[in-house]
Parts: sequence; structure tokens; C-alpha cells
Amino acid sequence: MPEVRNIEKQIEEKEFEERIIEIKRVTKVVAGGKNLSFRVTAVVGNKNGKVGLGIGSAREVPTAIRKALINAKKNVVEVPVIKDTIPHEIVGHQDASEVLLKPAGPGTGIIASAGVRAVVELAGVKNILTKALGSTNIVNLARATLNGLKELKSPKEYARLRDISVKEVFNGVSEEG
Repeated sequence: MPEVRNIEKQIEEKEFEERIIEIKRVTKVVAGGKNLSFRVTAVVGNKNGKVGLGIGSAREVPTAIRKALINAKKNVVEVPVIKDTIPHEIVGHQDASEVLLKPAGPGTGIIASAGVRAVVELAGVKNILTKALGSTNIVNLARATLNGLKELKSPKEYARLRDISVKEVFNGVSEEG
């Protein structure tokens, strides 16, 4: 347990904003009756390109929330945010859920469902269009959104991969032809 406490202390120093997406009561039927527990889905982010998603389960809600937040802080990923939106369109996948993420112009806001909204908001995206495709399970949608955001590449990365300048990435012109 000392390792968990050390991780908690390190994580608290970074000061992420936390948001609970879902608290669900879960029942397991066993020989003696039913075991009641709670599953919590949480998102953490610094609204500056870092976001994480976690799930925690326990017999009591506060314990489940704590576990979900610790799990979310362990799973933080970096997201490229350019001019308050994402650099390009992408589809995130998770099981039967898919989320289409499209960049949007200034003033559009976040057009998204609750789970998707929490993830993109805490990542620091202010203008985005999203569409849930397939299953609308809130946990899978949040995971699909995170998977899509993980796959995003910044214009600098595309320029490096193609051995051209960032300006040429946007103009679509290269020296060769």
C-alpha cells in the first residue's frame, strides 16, 4: 500500500480538474442473496492537453469515487489542441461504440453527449463537433472518445513524418512537385 499512497501524493501535486460521469449501482447475485456495489466512471484533466479516464468499483460510493479518480490519474494521455479545437477529424472506437470527432470554428462550443463532453472539455478543447455512432453506453463512449483523442497527431508530427515543413502541411504544397 505504500506505493499507492506515494502515487496519490504525486498526483495531487499536478492538480487536475476532476469530473464524475456516472455512478451506477451494480448487483451481483450470490448463494446467500445479492451483493450490492457501486461503479463510478471519472475523468480528470488539466484543460491544457492532458486527460485521463478511470473506473472504480466498491461497496460504498465515496470509496468507488476515490478508486475511479486514482485510476483516471494513472491513465492520463496527451492530446494536441490547436486554436481551442482538435487538429483533424477522427473516429474513436471502443467495443460497439464509435465517436466521430470533428474540429470546429471559434464560437461553436462543444456539441457532445455527457460522457464525450466531459472528456473533451477536460482535455482543453473548446470547439468541437461530435457524433455517437453505434452503442451509446456512456462508459464505452467516453473510452472511444479517449481512444480517438490518443490517435490525434499534431501538424508538427505530420510534418516530421513526411519530411516537410509545417507550412507545407497546411498549404498542401511540397518542393518536389
